Amino acid sequence: MQKVDLILKNAIVLTMDKDLHQYTPGALAVKGDSIAAVGFEKDILAAYGAEEVKDCGGQVLMPGLINTHTHIPMTMLRGLADDLRLDVWLLGYMMPVEREFVSPEFVALGTKIGVAESIRTGITCMNDMYYFEDTIAHTIADIGLRAVCSQSVMKFPTPDARSYEEALEKMRHFAEEFKDHPLIIPSVAPHAPYTCPPEILKACTELALEYDIPLHIHIAETKEEVENMRKENGMPVVPYTKKQGVFEAKTIAAHCVHIDDGEIRTLQHAKVGVAHNPSSNMKLASGIAPVKSMLDLGLKVGIGTDGTASNNDLDFFEEMRLATFLAKGSSGDPTAVPAVQTLVMATRMGAEAMHVDHLTGSLEVGKRADLILFNLATIHNSPAFRHDENGVYSQIVYAGKATDVTDMLVNGKWIMIDHVIPGIDEEALIKESQVVAAKIDKFIVKREKSILSKLIAIGGASQEESFEVQTKVAIEDPSPILENLNSGTLNIIRSRHYHEYDTYLYFEDKDEGRLRFREDHFIEKNGSISQVRSRLTLIGATREHHFPQEVMLSRSRFIAPADQSLRFYREYFKPVSETEVEKDRLRYLVEYKGEEFFINVDEIKKPALGFFLEVKARTWSEKDAEEKSLLIADLIQLLGAAQGKKIVKDYIEIVEAH
Repeated sequence: MQKVDLILKNAIVLTMDKDLHQYTPGALAVKGDSIAAVGFEKDILAAYGAEEVKDCGGQVLMPGLINTHTHIPMTMLRGLADDLRLDVWLLGYMMPVEREFVSPEFVALGTKIGVAESIRTGITCMNDMYYFEDTIAHTIADIGLRAVCSQSVMKFPTPDARSYEEALEKMRHFAEEFKDHPLIIPSVAPHAPYTCPPEILKACTELALEYDIPLHIHIAETKEEVENMRKENGMPVVPYTKKQGVFEAKTIAAHCVHIDDGEIRTLQHAKVGVAHNPSSNMKLASGIAPVKSMLDLGLKVGIGTDGTASNNDLDFFEEMRLATFLAKGSSGDPTAVPAVQTLVMATRMGAEAMHVDHLTGSLEVGKRADLILFNLATIHNSPAFRHDENGVYSQIVYAGKATDVTDMLVNGKWIMIDHVIPGIDEEALIKESQVVAAKIDKFIVKREKSILSKLIAIGGASQEESFEVQTKVAIEDPSPILENLNSGTLNIIRSRHYHEYDTYLYFEDKDEGRLRFREDHFIEKNGSISQVRSRLTLIGATREHHFPQEVMLSRSRFIAPADQSLRFYREYFKPVSETEVEKDRLRYLVEYKGEEFFINVDEIKKPALGFFLEVKARTWSEKDAEEKSLLIADLIQLLGAAQGKKIVKDYIEIVEAH
């Protein structure tokens, strides 16, 4: 008789392997962190002995559930802002609060709460994406769950990184630290194609390939995202992402709501796993993912909760029910995604989608001992019919509840025993979270009065590139500059003539910055106006940095289309004062040493301040900003304005100082 560490007997064993073996009464043997044997009880007890033998009392013994997409520390933002459009929810509430509050201590507390909730709903393995992911990984590992932990990377400054280069450097250290960890698999997470330019997507892919780790990304979550991608790049999100090489890595694509059969085949051929998030997609009105088509075409699809700020819980049984119900309701086919298929998605296929099926997702010899016990003997799940072997799957998916999970084993160690989670003081966590919530409440009350919140509330607001490098030179006569511009030395990509009318709105709280209402008149060669465009720009009150070349590095700005009159915005934003600036602008987009720059030759007509040469470039990289500042200095010299007075101010600051 072979000695093992633990035997679980007298159970309805659902292996969730490819053959969907069931054993009743069944048993399972654990040695160390892995499954040593699984089968009928009489066979296991005859071949194995252990000091610890647990009688499961006829409960279901099955693999732990796999949460393929979540933002686990966002338990701290649960209920912060509900019933809003995605852009208002994300830009107006989530990101501002995250910038203010997210820290290692914040994510550790949120992770403890989220892990406790996950354990109670049967989740033994999760795929997380957030900030300070090393802290999250340590917290999850200390409690004892398994996780793919994905460090977020995007073009905007984030709570844990001022630039994408810094985020990638953090990711590299994170990968080195956890590359051989028994519970944690590090992963890189370029947030989404719309927040990560090609350079970031490619850099993240290279890092994932270098360390042979997964890559976790949001794909085609909303219809607007897909439409914008078509407009800007001439193709949908999936082919665009493939073009950047992302799918060469072990990719986990969250959402994939708005994709067609061709895109599904692209993902399937690239072995991309998909995380279906039914609750979040419904709550944010993002749409219904074509899960039936995905499964029919052989795509590996798991189930995810997303974060609790958009769900608002981690109840995995609710997600399973919604996953199958949505597939049936949207397809008009009651046989679509039956219960057994849903439970496969929640276990083995979820692990396949996360590229961790060699470790977990099914009860098979050699895989890690990640399992749960599930109580079928409840009033809400009675009676139980056994004429159909698939009946037990239906019981779990259609009538099961998170409270039915009684015990959990992960990596061969007990995490929960008879509903008790040793080592987690849930009452203390609740009290700690409420202290943080009170601080966020105070912050939100103040933000509700902010101009940014009001700008976002009227729709269409977006954050521009993180940095804008620029300088101006006061010039007496623009003619030499224009001659140099048109001499053929520079590659002019396009040019435009505008007449711009700017109205700057000021507010009592100077930290709010200035709101600019701009009306652009497009002037044709014959002097006629061919088009009028209006937009709002919220300009921060401070600047980030000055480079030695007398080039200014500006902070982020928020822009929104202005489809109402100036009178409307005066009444809506209620400024305390305003300033008008009128200018004539000749704008050139040029290429210089492989980079693109805007060159503006401006005449400030109101007030009458004369002519200026302005050279600027946008970027999302701190290092790139410094390099472009050197090139801007070169361009000023090339255009013959090196002797002019350099000014590192916005025009409104020049006007204010006049």
